[in-house]
Amino acid sequence: MTDTSRITHWIGGQAVTGSSGRTAPVFNPATGAVTGEVLLAEPADVDAAVRSAAAAFGAWSQESLAARGKVLFAFRNLLAENAQLLAEAITDEHGKVLADAQGEVQRGLEVAEFACGVPQLVKGEFSAQVSAGVDAFSFREPLGVVAGITPFNFPAMVPLWMHPIAIATGNTFVLKPSERDPSASLILARLWQRAGLPDGVFNVVQGDKTAVDAILGHPEIAAVSFVGSTPVARYVHEHATRSGKRVQALGGAKNHAVVLPDADLDYSADHLVAAAYGSAGERCMAVSVAVAVGPAADPLVDALARKAKAVRVGPGRDPEAEMGPLVTDTARARIAGFIGGVQQSGATVVVDGRGITVPGCEQGFFLGPTLIDHVGTDADVYTQELFGPVLVVVRVDSLDEAIAVINANPYGNGTAIFTESGDAARKFERGVHVGMIGVNVPIPTPMAYYSFGGWKDSMFGDHHMHGPEGVRFYTRAKAVTQRWHGGAQQAASYNFPTAN
Repeated sequence: MTDTSRITHWIGGQAVTGSSGRTAPVFNPATGAVTGEVLLAEPADVDAAVRSAAAAFGAWSQESLAARGKVLFAFRNLLAENAQLLAEAITDEHGKVLADAQGEVQRGLEVAEFACGVPQLVKGEFSAQVSAGVDAFSFREPLGVVAGITPFNFPAMVPLWMHPIAIATGNTFVLKPSERDPSASLILARLWQRAGLPDGVFNVVQGDKTAVDAILGHPEIAAVSFVGSTPVARYVHEHATRSGKRVQALGGAKNHAVVLPDADLDYSADHLVAAAYGSAGERCMAVSVAVAVGPAADPLVDALARKAKAVRVGPGRDPEAEMGPLVTDTARARIAGFIGGVQQSGATVVVDGRGITVPGCEQGFFLGPTLIDHVGTDADVYTQELFGPVLVVVRVDSLDEAIAVINANPYGNGTAIFTESGDAARKFERGVHVGMIGVNVPIPTPMAYYSFGGWKDSMFGDHHMHGPEGVRFYTRAKAVTQRWHGGAQQAASYNFPTAN
């Protein structure tokens, strides 16, 4: 469904090469081989996509809810039918193992299913006889052309958190995916077309910062959704709001998992290892800090070390692999540098993933699971978002101290607690300044009918993503007060109107 040797834009219902001669290589991270090249858009290409979306908005925004729902249901079915194709494209360009890519597609599919309920999602309110002969009601309308700027780590799921809801609510959409794994975006574009979506409603511009800046400053784009690192999220929020746009910008994370002494330590270690090293740690909800409380620390670290060493690392297409490579060789070298510097801070590298070799994939971008103990909250491996397969252990004496550590961190995306105490869990839930919380669940990503979003430096903007807040983000309310003449007519008044 895509030309993997030359990955194009998708504008107005067709593949477009655009005006730019610039390209970037696309790699298979498991082998290190270049598998294609992706076009990099210029501002003129972004403008062409926006003009296509703007031309389609008038008709699409006025389509009946039944007509939109029919397209959404068809898209949902095609997405389910082509889930394997999409997962394979993700694995080949991102590197995550195929089972993980399949899970990504499933979580995106669930948002498409949520969007199929658009008639219920955009219902307004009505109040009869608010004044003599006067009724009042409200309803929600789409914003216009909206854009999504999405990260490399979820090339299908994160865009699917955005465009099904935006399109269901009557908007038209311009997607700027990551240039590192762009093929999934074109598969989704063709599925929308096959589902019966009118040309121009969904568009894709491939590109880098040039395309991002063109989106942020374009006067016909009403809203921007973004997921990425905190510095870029802050940049997107500042520049897009300065241009008068509505913005939701999700940033980075440093997700802590607290383990209390009463927890089942073997269960906790199993889930922490999976949450830390799944997708090579390249998840904004990955657990990167284990906060071991009191006597839980030593046995927890022993269990984590044993399980980290047992993780099967290999290419994503290998059905036996549990963890694949990092997305680029640059990312691997950066994270290895952090590991090499930890001993200066007094920390201990318990399991070192540097130097791992995967037979047959010697040129791949692999870094093995790494576990670091006795980490202070001033160490670089704690303060920086590594975004790789590194789990650090911070030791504290009490739950109160654990909560204080989490609240002092500038990020507030996700967190978890492992305990058998309902009282401790409730204290934790109420006490931490974090947007998403798990109790004996290490990666508490909400289901599609809730909304996803963190606090503090993990989120810029007023609305979280997908779920009810996603519907509110992509729509705005109109309030109508109406009177119909019949019988005696009320005299006009120069006073401020009040109810009678």
